[in-house]
Amino acid sequence: MRFSTATTAERLLPERLAMRARPLLDRIDAVLFSPDERGEAGRMSVIAFAIRIVSAVIAFASQVMLARWMGSFEYGIFVLVWMTMVIGGNVACLGFHTSVIRFIPEYREKGMLAELRGVLVASRIFVFLASSAFAAIGALGVVLLSGSIESYYVVPFVLGFVCLPMIALSDLLQGVSRANSWAVLALSPTYLVRPVLILVLMGLALALGHGADARTALIVAIAATYLTTIWQYAGIARRTRQTLAAGPRTLNVRAWVAVSLPIFLVESFFFLLTNADVLMVGFFMEPEDVAVYFATVKTLALVHFVYFAVKTGAAQRYAAYTHGDTAKLAAFARDTVSWTFWPSLLMAIVVLALGEVMLKLFGPGFDVGYPLLFPLVVGVVARASVGPAESLLTMTGNQNACAVVYAVTLVLNIALSVALIPAFGLWGAAIATAAAMIFEAAALTFTAWRRLGIVMTIFHAGGSRP
Repeated sequence: MRFSTATTAERLLPERLAMRARPLLDRIDAVLFSPDERGEAGRMSVIAFAIRIVSAVIAFASQVMLARWMGSFEYGIFVLVWMTMVIGGNVACLGFHTSVIRFIPEYREKGMLAELRGVLVASRIFVFLASSAFAAIGALGVVLLSGSIESYYVVPFVLGFVCLPMIALSDLLQGVSRANSWAVLALSPTYLVRPVLILVLMGLALALGHGADARTALIVAIAATYLTTIWQYAGIARRTRQTLAAGPRTLNVRAWVAVSLPIFLVESFFFLLTNADVLMVGFFMEPEDVAVYFATVKTLALVHFVYFAVKTGAAQRYAAYTHGDTAKLAAFARDTVSWTFWPSLLMAIVVLALGEVMLKLFGPGFDVGYPLLFPLVVGVVARASVGPAESLLTMTGNQNACAVVYAVTLVLNIALSVALIPAFGLWGAAIATAAAMIFEAAALTFTAWRRLGIVMTIFHAGGSRP
């Protein structure tokens, strides 16, 4: 006998209230327990959202502790370096961390097991070598340009580049896990285990007498990232051996690169767009300002995580439906918009209600970022109103058009930041980011409609073009 929310409500709630809630609870049961692909995607999204909620609490707590231990100046340095490495690791995958989400379901659906084995092995080697080259070039560049960089950034950035290959490999392994619907294995190493390890190791380092500065924090982050990535790699290797028999491998490198490079542009532009505001604040303002702005953005994590949770569960289903029933693709795409928007709206209201209190936890002066939450929330909700439209385009072969959207949006964001941050400080960064996200949402839904005939917006009662 399985658990049922509808049956449980009938037992616990008054009859009239249970009857009114029954249609909604039946839909929840359908998402959680349906044996078809839609149910699997829904369950993965729910698991991903649960993990991201827990990870948001863990990440928030760890960032509060780091800020209090290090002070705003050193914390601001750490934040800027770490965000740069996270972006660099994602970019260094050259699109393979997302293209595998498309290739793995396709090869499995078509019984192309040799190609499946080939892409699993080749993608790991390719990403590790590419990210190592990125890291070496980046570290060398910092050393050569050290005279033009603020002295307090030089050593932390060199340390950060040591961590970059493992960040990239972890992103790829997350993509492999998502393609196989292994939600826990996909998300728990990066979003649960790593932040806990960073916090524990940092506390241990301080107890042993090491300095509460960005250098110590980055050394701790390196250790935590290497440990979690190796553990994730071992877990995926074991699961793969259980689900895929050993056999010949076929390498279609040209085809994989042809698909991955446009995705690389999409993901790079998206990641840069997601973090451009923090980087631009770091360029124009002092580390203390970076710390305040990052704490404000971190407070929005609960809202952002709804989008990423639905994207995690939906991407491989978009890819599978592309090679099957197009009507199912359109219906499922519309479902994912609702899954994204309504929880995001609820979370946004909660964040606005509690944001000032949450920011005060970081320490004195961080609550000045509270007013910035209001324009930022508008942008995040606008993005949520079109669901994971970017994943829909990427998984259906429209990655080039998606790359153009993100390139234009990134240019708009940077241009607005350059114009507004010197004049308005952190308010300029928040307004530039919100405006860019609103443009991004409009451009993505228009592109999805033109390319696929699917209207990815919560504000449209229909759903697809006749």
